[in-house]
Amino acid sequence: MSTSAPGTDSHGLDDGVPAQPKVLLVDDDEVNLLLTAAALSQRGFELITACNGPDALLRMADSSPDIIVLDAIMPEMDGFETCRRLRELPGFESSPVLMLTGLDDEASINLAYQVGATDFFVKTPQWSLLAGRLRYLLRSSRTRIELERSKAKLARAQDLARMGSFEWQQQRGFHLATEALRVFGRGPHDHLDFIGVMRMVPHEERVLFLRLLRDVLAHNSVLVTDLPVTLLDGRQRVVHIEAEPEFNEQGNASGYTGVLQDVTDRRHAEDRIRQLAHFDALTGLPNRRQLIWRVERAIEQARRGGHEVGLLLIDLDRFKIINDTLGHQAGDELLIEVGRRLRACVRHSDQVMEGMLETIGGRSHRTLEAVGRLGGDEFVALLPEINDERDAERVAERVLESLREPIFIAGQECFVTASVGIAIYPRNGQTMADLLRNSDVAMYAVKSQGRNASALYTPQLAGQGREKLELETALHKALERGEIVLHYQPKVDVRGARMVGAEALMRWRRGDKLVPPGDFIPLAEETGLIVPLSEWALKEAARQAKIWQLNFGFADSIAVNLPSRMFERSDLVEHIHQCVSAYGVPHRSIQLEITENNLMKDLQNVIPALHRLNEVGVEISIDDFGTGYSSLAYLTTLPISEVKIDRTFVRDLGITPQSSAVVTAIIALARAMGLRVIAEGVETLRQMDVLHRLGCSLMQGFLFAKPLPPEEVELWLSQTVLPRKAPWIARADADASLIDAEASDLTQQLGLLRPPGGQR
Repeated sequence: MSTSAPGTDSHGLDDGVPAQPKVLLVDDDEVNLLLTAAALSQRGFELITACNGPDALLRMADSSPDIIVLDAIMPEMDGFETCRRLRELPGFESSPVLMLTGLDDEASINLAYQVGATDFFVKTPQWSLLAGRLRYLLRSSRTRIELERSKAKLARAQDLARMGSFEWQQQRGFHLATEALRVFGRGPHDHLDFIGVMRMVPHEERVLFLRLLRDVLAHNSVLVTDLPVTLLDGRQRVVHIEAEPEFNEQGNASGYTGVLQDVTDRRHAEDRIRQLAHFDALTGLPNRRQLIWRVERAIEQARRGGHEVGLLLIDLDRFKIINDTLGHQAGDELLIEVGRRLRACVRHSDQVMEGMLETIGGRSHRTLEAVGRLGGDEFVALLPEINDERDAERVAERVLESLREPIFIAGQECFVTASVGIAIYPRNGQTMADLLRNSDVAMYAVKSQGRNASALYTPQLAGQGREKLELETALHKALERGEIVLHYQPKVDVRGARMVGAEALMRWRRGDKLVPPGDFIPLAEETGLIVPLSEWALKEAARQAKIWQLNFGFADSIAVNLPSRMFERSDLVEHIHQCVSAYGVPHRSIQLEITENNLMKDLQNVIPALHRLNEVGVEISIDDFGTGYSSLAYLTTLPISEVKIDRTFVRDLGITPQSSAVVTAIIALARAMGLRVIAEGVETLRQMDVLHRLGCSLMQGFLFAKPLPPEEVELWLSQTVLPRKAPWIARADADASLIDAEASDLTQQLGLLRPPGGQR
């Protein structure tokens, strides 16, 4: 059963019409006004009444009616004039207006529509008809408003998407919608026909498009294409066109309708993505992905044609120094310039891309030739067809020659060299991975032999590289497996025949043999493993100092060699503190040795750490003293406690006077600076004698003991030093007696010369 008010349409709510529509009723006849208002109120309308046109216009702004009902004939201002003025009010341009009139002449009806009336209705007491007409107008208004909104949204969406529609009909010709005109840079009132559009297309593309269009029309097929156009203001745009055919009732083609869209930004983005996918963003050269594709295609063509392919791996020498010194921006400028020079060394093609090679024609593989950037400071030159290795070597020589000219970056003249490794297909590999790996082996062989040269891959080089790789892999695991151990070489005071300290030396116990330090320490420094190895050595030395303290009262220091990069660490002092605290030994139990060369190379970075270490009681010793051309001005300010005379000066003592002169100078310098001096590499009694007579009594070397495991150091002390059985002890005692006798004789001589009473 319906619950609607009497006389109302129950379905009105479903059509977006308000449950109680607001009606502005305007009539100068008060009787008609009251009767009509009452009838409409009974049928579910809310009534607002006005007795003339001016009153209606005043009520419009306050009441905001859903629909207006106007009497056509009124004094002062009739319904036609009221409707005309109403349409001029903001917000009421599209409000539904029903004109009530007793006139049925055609002129009045036309006039009602001309002034903006939505509909007209002849006055009648059949109020249900009037109510139905009002509801129909309200539904129509709602539908029209929604259509206008949808149209506006569509126009806005098309405008944002730079899209518009067009028609091309046999009868009406070619027509562009307003939004489509915007795509071509025209306004809504501009005229642009098909010929005008074609004039905006470059000649070559126009010929291709018209050829495509004739084919589409001949087969009544769908048109999908991109068209480059030049707008009136000179801008270059790309317009995407899609159109479908339309057919009449007889099934014959009658025209096309479609859309067009400005896809310039998308095309640029696609081109940019393609560029980033295939080319290096910094140098513009082909990147790793593009290089792999080119090399693989070159190998395929070489396999078919029976020729060889050359691959050159080019790595810049010492690029990191320039990058770290002048900054990354300068490094980028250097790479750009290097890329430009390398590019000039080969023909280099940017044009060939994936899918294009087969369309180029015979000998097309030659277009693959290029220089590309693998990443960092590594470049690759691909030579897709060579006669023999001499061709590749000539290109490598051109590459090296091109880099010999100075490069100006960051306002500074720089010189850069390269190491070039060469691999040839098929002799050095069947795949891109093979060629790249083997050229890398050849390149590293060049670096190990001094850089700034090229080398052709040979199997012998691969063997060396494999051994080094295996050693590096094993070294990574050596520490966690407990294969790294410390041996200790005692430091002795020959005057008292006693141990005054020891130097900790790293050894690698690999299987049943010890790997010489010269074989793995440089590798550890190169790979960065020297840092965790040095950290472990500090902790192990502190542990051993504690054991010796308990076993035989050891109270001296154990020296640990550290690379200069360890002194640059801000947590070095804290790490040493943790090491000595863990075993309850004083900081002076650890002495740090740094070679003179490393000290002077990184002096500014090392000095702050030296001072912090000195403040907590850790002594610093300079190893290999006399070989690093030290600045004496720096040495006088460094917080060092000891210098070690390098073995190269000790070796010829007693043989050449020059060695004695250098050692004498070092001893005098150390004494003047208040430093201990210790001679290393002492292997003969002759060397010991000379050093002792020159005033150096602290020594270290095979004459006393070779580097020993910690337990053997204790045996050496108990079986050799304490019983005073070693030959060097007897010689040292004899030297000491001789020196004492000489001193006594001298004292006596001085006494004879002294006047009585002690006066001079």
